[in-house]
Amino acid sequence: MIEVKVPDIGDFADVPVVEILVSPGDVVAPEDPLITLESDKATMEVPAPSAGKVVELLVKIGDSVSEGAPILTLDAVAEAEGGAPSEPAQDSADVNRNAPDENDEQESDARAAASRPDMAAPPSAPSPETSAESAPPEVAPIPGEVHASPTVRRIARELDIDLTQLKGTGEKGRITKDDVKRALAGDAAAAGQGTGIPKVPPQDFAKFGPTETVPLSRLKRLSGPHLHRAWLNVPHVTHTDEADITALDAYRKELDAEAREKGYRVTMLSFLLMASAVALKEFPHFNASLSPDEDALILKRYFNVGVAVDTPEGLVVPVIKDVDRKRIFELSEELSDVSQRMRDGKIAPADIQGATFSISSLGGIGGTNFTPIVSAPEVAILGVVRAQMKPIWNGEDFEPRLMLPLCLSYDHRVIDGADAARFTKRLTELLGDIRQLIL
Repeated sequence: MIEVKVPDIGDFADVPVVEILVSPGDVVAPEDPLITLESDKATMEVPAPSAGKVVELLVKIGDSVSEGAPILTLDAVAEAEGGAPSEPAQDSADVNRNAPDENDEQESDARAAASRPDMAAPPSAPSPETSAESAPPEVAPIPGEVHASPTVRRIARELDIDLTQLKGTGEKGRITKDDVKRALAGDAAAAGQGTGIPKVPPQDFAKFGPTETVPLSRLKRLSGPHLHRAWLNVPHVTHTDEADITALDAYRKELDAEAREKGYRVTMLSFLLMASAVALKEFPHFNASLSPDEDALILKRYFNVGVAVDTPEGLVVPVIKDVDRKRIFELSEELSDVSQRMRDGKIAPADIQGATFSISSLGGIGGTNFTPIVSAPEVAILGVVRAQMKPIWNGEDFEPRLMLPLCLSYDHRVIDGADAARFTKRLTELLGDIRQLIL
């Protein structure tokens, strides 16, 4: 009998369980997904460590778990021998633990209402279950301690609301779902955000024609607050330039033909990774973060670059580690592998942590320029759009050259305009002469 526990999930703790993919009696193979966890950055699956039969579930949807927390018991011996494991007797506590959470439907309604302030539910008499959750028989909270149910904590995490800044209206100061909804609806003082930015007033769009409400994907609900926080806290400036990649693209096509035979592609993004690593070494304050008290700069001596990947669920940013130590074929193969895993939803915590700089490429779609949002605590991000053939004056006449637009957004508290221009100019030099990447 094996007690399956949550494996190493990086720096994440108290991660909510959003899906349970097996039931008692199910037979699983090694690496089959057992449960799904959802952090503030990604959704991840916990795989089976070996083959066997699920005997007992030790968690339910809504529970928060950390590394080492038990999630189920697995009878691996019975599966290996082809026999059926004996069913353990379940007392009333086990039955309650394995039974579906009777508040799941109410939680879904509360989350839907919380995500749409204009559709907040009208007040109604509390049900016995709600009353039991809002007013449990417990001692008064210690000053500074948050008293809230796991359901309320999960909703607050998903909506990026700091419970320590809320004043609970439940018995003995307990924070309820209504408190969270009020914070989301625009009570900046209750939410502790203090931005002073007025909310966009709700409108009844159905007055003007047919409408349809489509819920955001979980990934967009999680990334939205992060992007909003970064936009509000970072003074963004975007500097643009163009790199002549005529020779580089011809060389890339030669390498791509060779890589295709091995099952992957060599894209311009691989060269952008290499060029970025060289430029970051020469301009170390682009590879840095502000200290928590914002009076110092933390320079990072490693070069991990986040690469925005478009998936059906939304944007995911896997991190390519130690870019400065890898060559074109190695980077290309890793990019191909990690992009496919992101699109398949096979995200591991290590895949999305530790970035020091980011690249967002829209080259496969189009556009002329855009303003990428700096992913704080990083201080810069490079945006790239589609290269275009343009007539460039060479001193005697115009000649057709393939020009790649570069859009560098940066934190103006750390980087000034002159440094941004120098950094981008260095990128254009590196991309314009491939020989400089190997010096």
